[in-house]
Amino acid sequence: MFLSNTSSSHDQPLDPADAATLSREEAREVERLLSFRPNHAETPLRSLPALAREFEVKSIHIKDESHRLGLGSFKALGGSYAVVRLLLEHAGNKLGRAVDISEIGTPAIREIARGLTVGCATDGNHGRSVAAGAQMVGAKAVIFVHSGVTDERVQAIARFGAEIVRVPGTYDDSVAVADKVCQDNRWIVVSDTSWPGYERIPGLVMQGYTAMLNEILRQQPEAPTHVFIQAGVGGLAAAVAGYFDVVFGKSRPKFVVVEPERAACLYQSAIAGAPIKIAHGEPTIMAMLECYEPSLVAWRILSRKADAFMMVSEEGAAVAMRRLAHPTSNDPAIVAGESGAAGLAGLWRAAKSSTARESLGLNQASRVLLINTEGATDQKRYTEIVGASPASVLA
Repeated sequence: MFLSNTSSSHDQPLDPADAATLSREEAREVERLLSFRPNHAETPLRSLPALAREFEVKSIHIKDESHRLGLGSFKALGGSYAVVRLLLEHAGNKLGRAVDISEIGTPAIREIARGLTVGCATDGNHGRSVAAGAQMVGAKAVIFVHSGVTDERVQAIARFGAEIVRVPGTYDDSVAVADKVCQDNRWIVVSDTSWPGYERIPGLVMQGYTAMLNEILRQQPEAPTHVFIQAGVGGLAAAVAGYFDVVFGKSRPKFVVVEPERAACLYQSAIAGAPIKIAHGEPTIMAMLECYEPSLVAWRILSRKADAFMMVSEEGAAVAMRRLAHPTSNDPAIVAGESGAAGLAGLWRAAKSSTARESLGLNQASRVLLINTEGATDQKRYTEIVGASPASVLA
């Protein structure tokens, strides 16, 4: 369940295109664009000293994205940001000049936006972000959801005015359908996964996440030595690993990718030494991570900058959710959804394994960073797993 990265590309420099996408200059521009959103605010970085003592590390900090931009997930940063960037470029091409974010509410730009349609496949959170971005700029959104997306998550997308298209099958099936329908209608696909010939827009989505990473760097008292990040297609994990490599260089933290046992496409790709599509099996409760083929851009980064890959069980994720909801000592209570707690589940498994601790150099001097990538995006399911409602946890 723990795999060191033995690829020949491990620790090689980032591809120049990826280094440019995840540059510090671009991260600052992301933050500037976000500042124009009326509900933009930094999310908290919470310290878990009691858990750190239990896991025999110096500190554990968790970035809590459960309230990001009112969407309940870190993905609020990626899809919405990409939609805004694409509209500015589209308007610039129409007008023959550069268009700034400050113009986005003007009649001329709103008129251009009304002729723009964006689409994507989603497990829930990315689609909500794309829909919110489209509503913000005045464009139309068509969101493709597969059979495993719950009604509550679908309704959360639809409330932003998006058209919902249901697709039988898995997330990967919905990606294929979304791409075809968007191409047939000349809509813009705003996907958080990439494939041959389609890399730039997923790169913009990843770029949007760097705003959160800049916040972490300002908030954390000392730089992390270890980072455990959950992954579906790998976009967030790659953004974190790549950006921290840009910022810290040779002193970058050890980076561990965490996936569900039932959908571990990156783990299996690491074994194969190349990105592979894995067979669809039993659904995982970590629905936002239920992906069976890596993003090519994400794999290109993670094959170089991930130090290890891990799988976690269904029960491991549930236990991590409950621990965050019902902490010991003075640790704060945190509402983490099934996928949001997966990084902690990975740290938990690694901290209890002498093999993993030795391989990663995880010890009493280690400063660990986690990200709670989502809150209770399905409140009914959250309550069933945790045994308490999100409101009662925070009370």
